[in-house]
Amino acid sequence: MSYMSLFDVPTPARELAGKAAIVGLGETDFHRDYQAARAKTEGYEPPTAEGLAATAFERALADSGLEKSDIDGISVSFLYGGPDAASMAASLGLTPRYLNDRGGGICAGPIPVACGAIAEGKCDTVALIFSVATRSIGRKFGGQKFDSDAPSSYYYHHPWGWSSQAAHWAMIWQHYQQVYGASEADLGSVAVQIRHNATLNPNAVMQKPLTIEDYLASRYVVKPLHLFDLCLVNDGAVCLIVRRADLARDLPHTPVSVEGWGRASVTRDKMRTLVVDRMRPQYQEAGRQALDMAGVALADVRHFEGYDASTIHLIDHVEGHGFVDPGAGLEFCKGGGMAIDGALPVNTGGGILSGTYMHGWNHVAEIVRQLRHEAGARQVDGVDVSMFSLAQTDQVHPIIFRRGER
Repeated sequence: MSYMSLFDVPTPARELAGKAAIVGLGETDFHRDYQAARAKTEGYEPPTAEGLAATAFERALADSGLEKSDIDGISVSFLYGGPDAASMAASLGLTPRYLNDRGGGICAGPIPVACGAIAEGKCDTVALIFSVATRSIGRKFGGQKFDSDAPSSYYYHHPWGWSSQAAHWAMIWQHYQQVYGASEADLGSVAVQIRHNATLNPNAVMQKPLTIEDYLASRYVVKPLHLFDLCLVNDGAVCLIVRRADLARDLPHTPVSVEGWGRASVTRDKMRTLVVDRMRPQYQEAGRQALDMAGVALADVRHFEGYDASTIHLIDHVEGHGFVDPGAGLEFCKGGGMAIDGALPVNTGGGILSGTYMHGWNHVAEIVRQLRHEAGARQVDGVDVSMFSLAQTDQVHPIIFRRGER
């Protein structure tokens, strides 16, 4: 059994670039399941994390064209409870030689870990499974009913007024407004753009078009952030099947090569780094590592998926990595730069603001579809290099993907 934390991912190294590729993708029915959960029609049974995981795996396996006997590794990520890797493998009828329970729930950990395991010869083909029944279990993220058992933690630091994720994003946005003179309508353009992308994704949770007027009329969650500035809460699962590169060809779909990754953490002055610097030093360092490992320049990235826990956080990604200058992100979005036919298409499947809240796994799923050139109405023309960036309050973890060869 292999146990690894998010920070135990392999050190970025050029020799690990392109050693593994995503060959299978499976997702649950985010839109349909969310509608059913809201309606609670007679006979409705909320899903379990295990059941969602099994559905995503079976769909990924079918998508890959492989057999269960080809899967010799499994990595599971159940953020709010679920079986370990061995138990999940048994329930799926797998007999893997590599198991990982601790790759980190967010996908910036398990993907590099799986690629490292493949490069080391521990396995050839890994099923990476992420599953959450967040809505069904009534998971809370702040508010009066939120029970934080510590005055200071990774997310919450009450002396600063950070009693929820929304509280610290609100503080970041308020500082941004003061420095750059931005308005709420400016930030609303991000929510509107990402919702438009979601309307082109038949599996997105939110498919109703959103206008600036709708955005401004919505309630505040933590002023000055509105309802549409914050991500969804829903149930679902994603499975990615990652295979040794030389075995990834001659399968039903174009392989998506994992080319590079990076990591950088806030080590001191967290409040200043997060609010004032908006983690730009960490974005720059982690991005440099990932790009160097992949052997590509930032200008080569034609499609970007950023962890959009809030609208302002997505702008932090775009500015922090250097796609635009600090303070220019909102004008870039308003001018169509983040649109599907823009200079840098961003979160083309709806992200976690409007697509589905899968803690970054849905962003990678969208990258797979884009690099396969199978994204339909939201396809980015001719894209062959995509970048995913996961950042929370004190860490940045980008991954570079490239369209492979068949």
